[in-house]
Amino acid sequence: MDKQTVISNFDFNGTLVDVKPYGSGHINDTFLMICEADGSECHYILQKMNTDIFRNPDELMENIMNVTSFLRKKIIENGGDPQRETLNVIPTKSGQSYYRDDQDGCWRMYTFIEDATSYDQVKKPDDFYQTAVAFGNFQYLLSEFSAEVLHETIPNFHNTIDRFAKFKQAVKEDVCKRAKDVQKEIQFVLDREDLAYAMCTMLKNNELPLRVTHNDTKLNNIMIDNKTGKGVCVIDLDTVMPGLAGNDFGDSIRFGANTAAEDEVDLSKVSCDLNLFELYTKGFTEGCRGSLTKKEIETLPLGAKTMTFECGMRFLTDYLQGDTYFKVHREGHNLDRCRTQFALVADMEKKWDQMMEIVKKYE
Repeated sequence: MDKQTVISNFDFNGTLVDVKPYGSGHINDTFLMICEADGSECHYILQKMNTDIFRNPDELMENIMNVTSFLRKKIIENGGDPQRETLNVIPTKSGQSYYRDDQDGCWRMYTFIEDATSYDQVKKPDDFYQTAVAFGNFQYLLSEFSAEVLHETIPNFHNTIDRFAKFKQAVKEDVCKRAKDVQKEIQFVLDREDLAYAMCTMLKNNELPLRVTHNDTKLNNIMIDNKTGKGVCVIDLDTVMPGLAGNDFGDSIRFGANTAAEDEVDLSKVSCDLNLFELYTKGFTEGCRGSLTKKEIETLPLGAKTMTFECGMRFLTDYLQGDTYFKVHREGHNLDRCRTQFALVADMEKKWDQMMEIVKKYE
């Protein structure tokens, strides 16, 4: 559908001047709207939601509206700026949180956060620290929000017990006859069945509390203030769901403290940078401002190892099933990715005592 028609259904301020593709996201189609209002330029973000991945836009947007309205109140209470420190949804002219076009496309609009940038790669250690503070602060601000009211936008997303069961099923079915060539990788997963169960079991036994978690804690999901260099806003709330704080922490470590690319073929380059691990631990616990339990802090290294293991297991499962989920750019791409994750897990196992000692400093 014509974007101009879509835009005309939203209750935004100003006159549209231009609309163009924006950002580097791979899931939703994102556009920057340039508008004019009262003689000055203003901007909005227009997104077409990927309903192949997020199949229930009503529940997705209900999550986002509930979380952002709660955040707005907390930010105001803390003397912050709710226009910059959380996403602000622009309603449709009929008062809805999103617009469904006549081809069943689902669109939403946000106020653009001015004078801030999201980065795809860590340029300097302080960037990593600032994202840690921002994601920790996200935990803190939502620590009194009841996670149970949120919908699971992707069911069983970080349910490692379920992921392990699906992996074993993929090995058993072996639809592409690839299992015989990856026995070492398969055994790596099977040898760590306890790891697949560890955090889920702690949640089930009420040793760890259910939290509101972001579930995609990459650097580029933080807006960094152009002037101060500090994280100002957590964005991309599509995967905000009930979960474990350690999972959000762990996913950041998995990509941010790895000394190699996610698909590095030279595994000798793969390791967990303990300086970056400590920097992130410091920033995350500072941002959480005492809202985490002692057990949650103690199990942060476990979160890092679990998320890395889970990701590797998912890459291997996809490889066994014929590369149907993750986009691949070369032969054996998912296998390379899985080997990188497993090398990082193995390195964490070697450095386990040091990781535990680092986290003790911040309990």
